[in-house]
Formats: sequence, structure tokens, C-alpha cells
Amino acid sequence: MMLHFGAASASPGEPWLNIAIFGAFVAITMIIVFRASRNNKTAADYYAAGRSFTGGQNGSAIAGDYLSAASFLGIVGAIAITGYDGFLYSIGFLVAWLVALLLVAELLRNTGKFTMADVLSFRLKQKPVRIAAATTTLVVCFFYLLAQMAGAGGLVSLLLGVGDQLGQALVITVVGALMILYVLIGGMKGTTWVQIIKAILLIAGAGVMTVWVLALNGFNFSTLLDNAVAATGNPEILNPGMKYGVSEIAKVDFLSLGLALVLGTAALPHVLMRFYTVPTAKEARKSVVWAIWLIGIFYVFTLVLGYGAAALVGADVIAAAPGGPNSAAPLLAFELGGPLLLGLISAIAFATILAVVAGLTITAAASFAHDIYASVVKKGKPAAGAEVKVARRTVVIIGIVAIIGGIGANGQNVAFLVALAFAVAASANLPTIVYSLFWKRFTTQGALWSMYGGLASAIILIIFSPVVSGSETSMLKTESIDFAIFPLSNPGIVSIPLAFFLGWLGTVLDKKKEDPAKQSEMEVRSLTGVGAEKATQH
Repeated sequence: MMLHFGAASASPGEPWLNIAIFGAFVAITMIIVFRASRNNKTAADYYAAGRSFTGGQNGSAIAGDYLSAASFLGIVGAIAITGYDGFLYSIGFLVAWLVALLLVAELLRNTGKFTMADVLSFRLKQKPVRIAAATTTLVVCFFYLLAQMAGAGGLVSLLLGVGDQLGQALVITVVGALMILYVLIGGMKGTTWVQIIKAILLIAGAGVMTVWVLALNGFNFSTLLDNAVAATGNPEILNPGMKYGVSEIAKVDFLSLGLALVLGTAALPHVLMRFYTVPTAKEARKSVVWAIWLIGIFYVFTLVLGYGAAALVGADVIAAAPGGPNSAAPLLAFELGGPLLLGLISAIAFATILAVVAGLTITAAASFAHDIYASVVKKGKPAAGAEVKVARRTVVIIGIVAIIGGIGANGQNVAFLVALAFAVAASANLPTIVYSLFWKRFTTQGALWSMYGGLASAIILIIFSPVVSGSETSMLKTESIDFAIFPLSNPGIVSIPLAFFLGWLGTVLDKKKEDPAKQSEMEVRSLTGVGAEKATQH
């Protein structure tokens, strides 16, 4: 049975039922956030939840933080429309966790306090490195927030039948306001509990839909693939190359995307910050193992859901819906279980967006308040409670900027937008993190060249790529505007090696050597945990 989805303004299901389920979820999570916020007295409570979470809890929260609108809405849509090539996002997002586990999780937990900049400035000059790290953190968070806001606009416009630009802008504004409220009240502890609940709901919801789709196909995956081919009339949906095999440029673009996805996770500020919410490095390591299992199971579900959406809903229907490819999972839910399942799955997707934007916002706020205000402006001696006040004000500003950016990015594929955030993170942050932890000679000049060079090259290449102008799917859709000089949609293949090279070059050309005592201390602490932050220290 195919879903006949009408005009763009029509909405599947019952809009009032969808709103009621949304409202119930927001009310329940808000109560949890209020309860969790009672103990937010110090900076360690607000940023790191008092380092009170176990590895299992933190692993679930990492999964909640990581399984964003891109994972659920974007990837299912990408598989439904481009088949095999869409699943490459899932593979890249999952393999990336091995890099995070092997390279950074334990070492970061041992060396840092609240933010990525704590690690980078440990043995380098505090002021310039903290400013650079805070800058890259804010930019990466902004790119990631764009994707989540675009996902929210597409999802809610589909559910409530809001087809016009003004209505979608209003929806994005409401999501932004809710996000600001969550973070202002709950801090990291409230945000973590929202992420844990959302991870459980998302994996359970996707699991139920996966079993349902397989049951309709006799629990035979081959039958599902045959039905997807029959429904779309396109056998190429099972083969590599539908999206990334059209030309030589497309193949290079795929390599660039893969590099960004695999290396980006280990440099995402909001994922790195989660390692500080556990009491020990052992728990940090355990939390990554938990996260890998939960995320891996979920990505297997996306394969079934993507082809299920192609077979039961149809690629043409998905492409024509408000929200485009991002509508595949909600439309599949409607096809399977009618308005009720659609409302539940959409509330989970909405929860996904809220939880991820809350995590991103607190990371960006912590970076500004802790790295720039407390460490640079107040030279490490802020007045009691002042740092948390600055963090809360920053949350409001970031929320407003994210709302404006999200309105601009509305209509883009969410998985694709997130891939850009990964490319910026891998270019601006990863080389400096790796060099800081593993290269004794690394200097402040190398760090600054790598961070600013990686950040600038990634952003400049994105601006002059088909993402922004020159094609039908660009952000600037007018044909008269075309300044796309760089042919690739993802800059990773150029900007990531360039950032590594600049870090090496800046260090080799730097005549100033860093303090060897600090280097030795960092090496011992990162490997053994001696002197690391404990749950009782604030």
C-alpha cells in the first residue's frame, strides 16, 4: 500500500494529536530538568553535572547527544532516496567512534576540566590558545545547530501542515526558545537526563518500526530490498554510486565526506565535553563503549527504515513532502501505525532535536564563559557565581543566533548540514588535539596556525562550494547568484590535511620552545590520570 500524500500544505495524521504528544513530552522533560537543576551551585555542577554520572548513563547520554536529527531524519531520508549511498553516512558516523575511543576519550578526561580548551592550553600559552579554541567551538556548534533547527522546521511543518516560510520560521523560533529554557534551568545535569530519556525513546521507537517493517516483509531483508526496487522502479537503489558515483568529482566528494565523518567525531566539542561528566577515565572509556553499542544498533535500524520508507511510502512522495527527505521517517510511521505512531515517532524526533541543541548550547556557553570570560578576562579568578551567570547570558545569545541561522538553512538535508559541521570540527580542532596529546615539540604557534588555518580554510571552501550557490539544492537558490569556484560539497579532503600541515609547519618554524616540565606533567596525567579532576573537586 502506498501513501498518497497530498498538497504541500496538507499534513498526515491529526495536527492536534501531534501537538498534544509534543506538549506532553516537553512538560515531562521540563519537570525532570527542574528537579535536576536543584544542585546547580558551582561551575562543575553547571558544566559537568558534578561529575556524577556512571559510564553507562554517560554512554546513553552520548548516544542521545550524537543521534541527532541527522541520524534519524536525514539518514533515513538519504537511504530512501539515494539507497546505498545514503547508508554511507551511517557507516561514517559509527566508525568515527573508534577514533574517539582510541585517540581522545581517556586522555581528554585525564587532562581537562570542563572544555576542550583546558586540554589544548594545558602546556601551551593560555590566552591565545583559549581564545582560538573558544572560537572554533562556537563556530562548530553554530554549524551543528543550523542542522538541528532546519530539521525542526521541516518536521513540525510536515506534522502541522505549515507549508509557508513564515510558519516554518515561527516553528524554528519556538524550538529555539524551548532549547534556551532547558539549558538556562537545567545546566549539564538537566541536559544529560533529557539526552538519556531521548536516547532510550529514539532507539526503542526506531526498533519497533524496524521490527514492523521486517514483519511486513516476512522478516526477510532481501524481500524488503526487492519491494523497495519495485516501488521506486530503480534497481540502482541497491548499488553504490547513485549519489557519489555520477562523476569523478562526485567520487572525490564522497572521499571528502568520509574523511570528515570519521575524523570529525573525535573533535566535536559537545561530544568531548561529555567525557568530563564522569568521575574517572575508566568511566569515560566505558561510556564510549556503551555509546558505540547503542549507536551501532540504531544505525542498523536506519538501513531497514530507509529501504522501508522507499518500499512503503515511495521516494517521489518523500521528495515532494514539506521537509523533503527529512520527512521519510515520519511518513513511514504514518504508513505503519497511522496518526498515533506518527505522533509518537515525531515527538521522539522532536525530542532528539531538543536534546541535541541543548547539549550544543551548553557546550558553546561553557566555552565562552569558562575559556574567554573566566580564564582570559578574569585571568582564572572570576567572582563566585559570575562564571555561571555569564554562561547563562551566553545561552540566550547563542539561542537567538541559532534561530536566525536555522531559518536561513531551512529545507536543506539535515545529514548533509551535519557533515559540514564535522568537516569544520575535524579541520579546526582535531589536529591540535592530536598534536597536543602526542607530540612533545608542539608549540603555541603550531596550535594557532592549525586551528585558525583549519577553521578559515573549511569555511572559505564551504562558502565557495555548491552548498551555498550555483545549484538547485544550494542555500542561495537564485540562479543568478553563482560564486561556486570549489567543486566539492564537503571541504574535508583539503582542509583537514592542510590543518595538520599548518600545525607541523608552525611548530617547526617556531623558535620559542614550550615548558618541558608542563609537557612531562601533561604526558603523565593524560596516560595515568594522576592529578586529574575528581568528582569531589570543584
